[in-house]
Amino acid sequence: MSSIPDMVARRRRLLGPNVSTFYDDPLHLVRGEGVWVWDAEGRKYLDCYNNVPHVGHCHPRVVDAICAQARTLNTHTRYLHDGILDYVERLTATFASDITTAIMTCTGSEANDIALRMAEAVTAKRGVIATDHTYHGNTTVVAQLSATNPPATGDGSHVRHVPAPDSYRPLGGVAGMAHAQAFADKVQAAIDDLEASGIGFSALILCPAFLNEGFPVLDAGWLDPTLAVVRKAGGLFIADEVQPGFARNGEAFWGHQRIGIKPDIVTMGKPMGNGHPVAAVATTADIMAEFRSTFRYFNTFGGNPVSCAAAMAVLDVIADEGLQENARLVGIHARAGLEELATRHECIGDVRGYGLFFGAELVTDRRSKAPAGAYAIRVANEMRRRGVLMNKLGVHYNTLKIRPPMPFSISDADFMLGTLDGVLTDLAPAHD
Repeated sequence: MSSIPDMVARRRRLLGPNVSTFYDDPLHLVRGEGVWVWDAEGRKYLDCYNNVPHVGHCHPRVVDAICAQARTLNTHTRYLHDGILDYVERLTATFASDITTAIMTCTGSEANDIALRMAEAVTAKRGVIATDHTYHGNTTVVAQLSATNPPATGDGSHVRHVPAPDSYRPLGGVAGMAHAQAFADKVQAAIDDLEASGIGFSALILCPAFLNEGFPVLDAGWLDPTLAVVRKAGGLFIADEVQPGFARNGEAFWGHQRIGIKPDIVTMGKPMGNGHPVAAVATTADIMAEFRSTFRYFNTFGGNPVSCAAAMAVLDVIADEGLQENARLVGIHARAGLEELATRHECIGDVRGYGLFFGAELVTDRRSKAPAGAYAIRVANEMRRRGVLMNKLGVHYNTLKIRPPMPFSISDADFMLGTLDGVLTDLAPAHD
């Protein structure tokens, strides 16, 4: 068996430089089951990070569905097969009644790429608005939406960024609907700039839970002023549900349903096939017709029978194992546990989250709310050394990111909380 340094050197030689890994001491994982993974030395880790194995690592029902269909047939959608029709029918039944069509892809990046083209087809304009701390994928077009890691090439002149919402440090200094209106005003200014430039405004694309931005606490109705601005300008709203979707937020099946908004287009990816590469973009019949008449699109692997079997099995498991309610209940328990830790650890400035996506923002001083970014990295690395996998994100990269597979239980949460308590006790105080 290769040593970790040898594997890292081999990766660099074979995959090229700057291929990132998690943690100061990278993990060599060889097996997974449920919410647990094992490394090459047999050590067991509680996975509090990965939303790709949405219903648990190597769930037997998903594995069996993939194997059974692979033994039978796998081809593309220029041949007829029931799998894609049955799946799209069941998927679109989870949305509002007017979202009835979908295109199957292999990745969320592809889904978002198509969504932007749909908006262009409908509006005949190219301008897109995103937050300044978002990530929507890595195709040439979609990568231009990123302000934190912009591509070195390509024309992003049609993209405008607005400040990411932050319930801990709200725009204008006031939380709630004043914060909501401040965000809507920023979107309006971006629309006005796009129209004045001659590019025009086609769409606003957001994660409905703003998860990369640090998952701020935003109640139902918070996005209403923003959506009113978008509709008045004739633009479309694209909800990127790659992270909050498929029941993860606990309160609803989709993130946009939790916050009470109605998108024109919904994109999804990572969790959809439990690790099998399948994604989709769903929309109304009218928008789909505009797209199909404007762009010629075909995806060799998108919607193949094996991918559809995997995706259907994921929906079965979510329903049969009650994973949405599990996400709601365990999320409440975990957030309460983090709030209790905050009474004893001054470095925890704020606790927040939705269902099985929650965390704590680490600060050097609660009064100033100064971010403790370097300390968050130390905490994540020490948690890994003690057998719990998590990471950090947010505008200041100081918020612990806890996003486990959906079967994550109360006892799993207690194990994570106990380990975190020990780490925060043992590590020197934050002093970024």
